[in-house]
Amino acid sequence: MMITAGIDVGNKNTRALILKDREVISRSLVLSDFDHKKAALYSYELALSKAHMNKEDVNFIMATGAGQEEVTFANGRITEVGSAARGAVFLFSSTRTVIDVGAEESRAIKIDEKGKVLDFAINEKCAAGTGSFVESMSRALEITLEEMGALSLKGEKSVPMNAQCAVFAESEVVSLIHARIPVENIAKSIHEAMASRISSMVRRIGIQKEVLLIGGTAYNKGFIAAMEEDLELKLIVPADYPEFISAFGAALVAADKAGGK
Repeated sequence: MMITAGIDVGNKNTRALILKDREVISRSLVLSDFDHKKAALYSYELALSKAHMNKEDVNFIMATGAGQEEVTFANGRITEVGSAARGAVFLFSSTRTVIDVGAEESRAIKIDEKGKVLDFAINEKCAAGTGSFVESMSRALEITLEEMGALSLKGEKSVPMNAQCAVFAESEVVSLIHARIPVENIAKSIHEAMASRISSMVRRIGIQKEVLLIGGTAYNKGFIAAMEEDLELKLIVPADYPEFISAFGAALVAADKAGGK
Protein backbone atom coordinates (compact mmCIF):
# COMPACT_ATOMS: atom_id res chain seq x y z
CA MET A 1 0.00 0.00 0.00
CA MET A 2 1.32 3.40 -1.00
CA ILE A 3 -0.05 6.65 0.43
CA THR A 4 0.97 9.94 -1.21
CA ALA A 5 -0.22 13.54 -1.04
CA GLY A 6 -0.32 16.57 -3.31
CA ILE A 7 -0.54 20.09 -1.87
CA ASP A 8 -1.54 22.86 -4.28
CA VAL A 9 -1.09 26.31 -2.72
CA GLY A 10 -2.84 28.92 -4.84
CA ASN A 11 -3.19 32.63 -4.24
CA LYS A 12 -6.84 32.24 -3.22
CA ASN A 13 -7.28 28.60 -2.18
CA THR A 14 -5.04 25.80 -0.93
CA ARG A 15 -5.91 22.23 -1.80
CA ALA A 16 -4.64 18.95 -0.37
CA LEU A 17 -5.33 15.57 -1.92
CA ILE A 18 -4.36 12.11 -0.68
CA LEU A 19 -3.97 9.01 -2.84
CA LYS A 20 -3.92 5.38 -1.82
CA ASP A 21 -2.28 3.38 -4.60
CA ARG A 22 -3.11 6.23 -7.01
CA GLU A 23 -6.79 6.32 -6.00
CA VAL A 24 -8.23 9.44 -4.34
CA ILE A 25 -9.28 8.77 -0.76
CA SER A 26 -9.43 12.33 0.60
CA ARG A 27 -9.31 15.97 -0.41
CA SER A 28 -9.66 19.33 1.29
CA LEU A 29 -9.80 22.99 0.30
CA VAL A 30 -9.17 26.02 2.52
CA LEU A 31 -8.60 29.71 1.90
CA SER A 32 -4.91 30.59 1.48
CA ASP A 33 -5.31 34.00 3.14
CA PHE A 34 -2.01 35.73 3.91
CA ASP A 35 -0.23 32.79 5.57
CA HIS A 36 0.40 30.15 2.91
CA LYS A 37 2.46 28.02 5.27
CA LYS A 38 -0.39 27.83 7.76
CA ALA A 39 -2.96 27.17 5.02
CA ALA A 40 -0.87 24.33 3.55
CA LEU A 41 -0.51 22.58 6.88
CA TYR A 42 -4.16 23.07 7.81
CA SER A 43 -5.40 21.73 4.46
CA TYR A 44 -3.08 18.73 4.70
CA GLU A 45 -4.13 17.90 8.25
CA LEU A 46 -7.77 18.26 7.29
CA ALA A 47 -7.32 15.82 4.39
CA LEU A 48 -5.53 13.37 6.68
CA SER A 49 -8.37 13.61 9.19
CA LYS A 50 -10.95 12.87 6.51
CA ALA A 51 -8.91 9.81 5.46
CA HIS A 52 -8.53 8.70 9.11
CA MET A 53 -4.75 8.74 8.73
CA ASN A 54 -1.70 10.13 10.50
CA LYS A 55 1.25 11.96 8.97
CA GLU A 56 3.39 8.85 9.54
CA ASP A 57 1.15 6.90 7.14
CA VAL A 58 2.12 9.06 4.13
CA ASN A 59 5.05 7.87 2.01
CA PHE A 60 5.72 11.00 -0.06
CA ILE A 61 4.38 14.57 -0.37
CA MET A 62 4.71 16.84 -3.41
CA ALA A 63 3.89 20.56 -3.36
CA THR A 64 2.81 22.73 -6.28
CA GLY A 65 1.19 26.11 -6.85
CA ALA A 66 2.23 29.73 -6.36
CA GLY A 67 3.02 29.14 -2.69
CA GLN A 68 4.73 25.77 -3.00
CA GLU A 69 7.88 27.03 -1.26
CA GLU A 70 5.80 27.53 1.88
CA VAL A 71 5.01 23.81 2.10
CA THR A 72 8.01 23.10 4.31
CA PHE A 73 6.88 19.57 5.16
CA ALA A 74 6.82 18.45 1.50
CA ASN A 75 9.39 15.96 0.18
CA GLY A 76 9.53 17.63 -3.22
CA ARG A 77 8.05 20.31 -5.49
CA ILE A 78 6.71 20.48 -9.03
CA THR A 79 5.65 23.44 -11.17
CA GLU A 80 1.98 24.26 -11.64
CA VAL A 81 2.38 23.48 -15.34
CA GLY A 82 3.90 20.07 -14.65
CA SER A 83 1.35 19.03 -12.04
CA ALA A 84 -1.62 20.15 -14.17
CA ALA A 85 -0.28 18.21 -17.17
CA ARG A 86 0.30 15.06 -15.11
CA GLY A 87 -3.13 15.09 -13.53
CA ALA A 88 -4.90 15.98 -16.77
CA VAL A 89 -3.55 13.14 -18.93
CA PHE A 90 -4.00 10.58 -16.13
CA LEU A 91 -7.69 11.41 -15.70
CA PHE A 92 -8.45 12.28 -19.33
CA SER A 93 -6.03 10.35 -21.53
CA SER A 94 -7.13 12.06 -24.78
CA THR A 95 -6.14 15.51 -23.46
CA ARG A 96 -3.49 17.33 -25.49
CA THR A 97 -4.17 20.93 -24.40
CA VAL A 98 -4.94 22.02 -20.84
CA ILE A 99 -6.53 25.38 -19.98
CA ASP A 100 -6.08 26.12 -16.29
CA VAL A 101 -7.92 29.24 -15.10
CA GLY A 102 -7.12 30.18 -11.52
CA ALA A 103 -8.12 33.09 -9.34
CA GLU A 104 -5.01 35.18 -10.05
CA GLU A 105 -3.50 33.69 -13.20
CA SER A 106 -4.34 31.38 -16.07
CA ARG A 107 -2.22 29.11 -18.24
CA ALA A 108 -2.44 27.07 -21.42
CA ILE A 109 -0.39 23.88 -21.66
CA LYS A 110 0.29 21.70 -24.68
CA ILE A 111 1.12 18.08 -23.76
CA ASP A 112 1.80 14.73 -25.41
CA GLU A 113 0.12 11.38 -24.74
CA LYS A 114 2.33 10.79 -21.70
CA GLY A 115 1.63 14.16 -20.12
CA LYS A 116 5.00 15.64 -21.10
CA VAL A 117 4.81 19.43 -21.47
CA LEU A 118 5.56 20.50 -25.05
CA ASP A 119 4.78 24.21 -24.66
CA PHE A 120 2.90 26.55 -22.37
CA ALA A 121 1.83 30.16 -21.94
CA ILE A 122 0.86 32.03 -18.78
CA ASN A 123 -1.30 35.10 -18.24
CA GLU A 124 -0.19 36.47 -14.89
CA LYS A 125 -0.10 40.22 -15.43
CA CYS A 126 -3.73 41.00 -16.22
CA ALA A 127 -6.70 40.08 -14.03
CA ALA A 128 -8.99 40.20 -17.09
CA GLY A 129 -7.89 36.66 -17.94
CA THR A 130 -8.40 35.14 -14.49
CA GLY A 131 -11.19 33.98 -12.21
CA SER A 132 -10.97 37.14 -10.11
CA PHE A 133 -12.13 39.13 -13.16
CA VAL A 134 -15.56 37.49 -13.20
CA GLU A 135 -15.71 37.71 -9.42
CA SER A 136 -15.12 41.46 -9.42
CA MET A 137 -17.63 41.93 -12.24
CA SER A 138 -20.28 39.99 -10.29
CA ARG A 139 -19.77 42.38 -7.41
CA ALA A 140 -20.27 45.32 -9.76
CA LEU A 141 -23.53 43.73 -10.94
CA GLU A 142 -24.46 42.91 -7.34
CA ILE A 143 -25.13 39.26 -8.15
CA THR A 144 -23.44 36.01 -7.12
CA LEU A 145 -20.96 34.13 -9.31
CA GLU A 146 -23.50 31.34 -9.76
CA GLU A 147 -26.14 33.82 -10.92
CA MET A 148 -23.60 35.43 -13.25
CA GLY A 149 -22.92 32.22 -15.19
CA ALA A 150 -26.60 31.34 -15.50
CA LEU A 151 -27.55 34.88 -16.56
CA SER A 152 -24.90 35.02 -19.27
CA LEU A 153 -26.47 31.99 -20.96
CA LYS A 154 -29.69 34.00 -21.28
CA GLY A 155 -27.93 36.94 -22.92
CA GLU A 156 -29.16 37.61 -26.46
CA LYS A 157 -26.78 40.34 -27.51
CA SER A 158 -23.15 41.12 -26.69
CA VAL A 159 -22.03 44.59 -25.70
CA PRO A 160 -18.53 45.66 -26.79
CA MET A 161 -16.19 45.88 -23.82
CA ASN A 162 -13.01 47.74 -24.65
CA ALA A 163 -11.38 47.72 -21.24
CA GLN A 164 -8.45 45.33 -20.93
CA CYS A 165 -7.95 46.03 -17.25
CA ALA A 166 -10.28 44.66 -14.56
CA VAL A 167 -10.41 48.04 -12.78
CA PHE A 168 -11.51 49.91 -15.90
CA ALA A 169 -13.84 47.06 -16.91
CA GLU A 170 -15.66 47.44 -13.60
CA SER A 171 -16.27 51.11 -14.35
CA GLU A 172 -17.46 50.13 -17.80
CA VAL A 173 -19.93 47.65 -16.31
CA VAL A 174 -21.33 50.36 -14.03
CA SER A 175 -21.80 52.60 -17.08
CA LEU A 176 -23.65 49.80 -18.89
CA ILE A 177 -25.94 49.36 -15.90
CA HIS A 178 -26.74 53.09 -15.93
CA ALA A 179 -27.41 52.82 -19.67
CA ARG A 180 -30.06 50.22 -18.78
CA ILE A 181 -28.39 47.43 -20.75
CA PRO A 182 -30.04 44.13 -19.68
CA VAL A 183 -27.94 42.46 -17.00
CA GLU A 184 -27.91 39.15 -18.87
CA ASN A 185 -26.33 40.87 -21.89
CA ILE A 186 -23.71 42.47 -19.66
CA ALA A 187 -22.95 39.08 -18.07
CA LYS A 188 -22.65 37.50 -21.50
CA SER A 189 -20.25 40.23 -22.63
CA ILE A 190 -18.09 39.86 -19.49
CA HIS A 191 -17.63 36.14 -20.10
CA GLU A 192 -16.89 36.71 -23.77
CA ALA A 193 -14.25 39.33 -22.93
CA MET A 194 -12.54 36.94 -20.53
CA ALA A 195 -12.80 34.03 -22.98
CA SER A 196 -11.28 36.13 -25.76
CA ARG A 197 -8.20 36.91 -23.67
CA ILE A 198 -7.68 33.30 -22.63
CA SER A 199 -8.33 31.97 -26.13
CA SER A 200 -5.61 34.27 -27.48
CA MET A 201 -3.21 32.76 -24.96
CA VAL A 202 -4.19 29.23 -26.02
CA ARG A 203 -3.68 30.03 -29.69
CA ARG A 204 -0.14 31.22 -28.96
CA ILE A 205 0.90 27.66 -28.17
CA GLY A 206 -1.32 26.11 -30.84
CA ILE A 207 -4.62 24.38 -30.12
CA GLN A 208 -4.22 20.63 -30.01
CA LYS A 209 -7.31 18.47 -29.40
CA GLU A 210 -8.65 17.34 -27.03
CA VAL A 211 -8.84 20.47 -24.85
CA LEU A 212 -9.42 20.17 -21.10
CA LEU A 213 -10.60 23.05 -18.89
CA ILE A 214 -9.57 22.89 -15.22
CA GLY A 215 -9.59 25.23 -12.23
CA GLY A 216 -12.49 26.67 -10.29
CA THR A 217 -13.76 28.57 -13.34
CA ALA A 218 -14.69 25.20 -14.87
CA TYR A 219 -17.83 25.36 -12.68
CA ASN A 220 -19.00 28.45 -14.58
CA LYS A 221 -21.30 27.33 -17.42
CA GLY A 222 -21.37 30.84 -18.87
CA PHE A 223 -17.59 30.92 -19.20
CA ILE A 224 -17.53 27.41 -20.68
CA ALA A 225 -20.05 28.44 -23.34
CA ALA A 226 -18.04 31.57 -24.18
CA MET A 227 -14.78 29.58 -24.47
CA GLU A 228 -16.35 26.92 -26.67
CA GLU A 229 -17.78 29.56 -28.98
CA ASP A 230 -14.47 31.44 -29.21
CA LEU A 231 -12.34 28.32 -29.76
CA GLU A 232 -15.00 26.69 -31.97
CA LEU A 233 -14.71 23.33 -30.23
CA LYS A 234 -16.18 21.32 -27.38
CA LEU A 235 -14.18 21.41 -24.17
CA ILE A 236 -13.61 18.49 -21.84
CA VAL A 237 -14.80 19.68 -18.43
CA PRO A 238 -14.33 17.48 -15.33
CA ALA A 239 -17.68 16.60 -13.81
CA ASP A 240 -16.21 16.66 -10.30
CA TYR A 241 -13.55 18.75 -8.54
CA PRO A 242 -11.91 20.50 -11.54
CA GLU A 243 -9.94 22.67 -9.08
CA PHE A 244 -8.10 19.61 -7.72
CA ILE A 245 -6.43 18.42 -10.95
CA SER A 246 -3.04 20.01 -10.10
CA ALA A 247 -3.08 18.63 -6.54
CA PHE A 248 -3.93 15.25 -8.03
CA GLY A 249 -1.03 15.53 -10.48
CA ALA A 250 1.35 16.42 -7.66
CA ALA A 251 0.18 13.38 -5.67
CA LEU A 252 0.74 11.17 -8.73
CA VAL A 253 4.30 12.45 -9.09
CA ALA A 254 4.75 11.72 -5.38
CA ALA A 255 3.62 8.14 -6.08
CA ASP A 256 6.15 7.87 -8.92
CA LYS A 257 8.95 9.02 -6.66
CA ALA A 258 7.90 6.85 -3.73
CA GLY A 259 7.77 3.88 -6.08
CA GLY A 260 11.19 4.62 -7.51
CA LYS A 261 9.97 5.59 -10.99
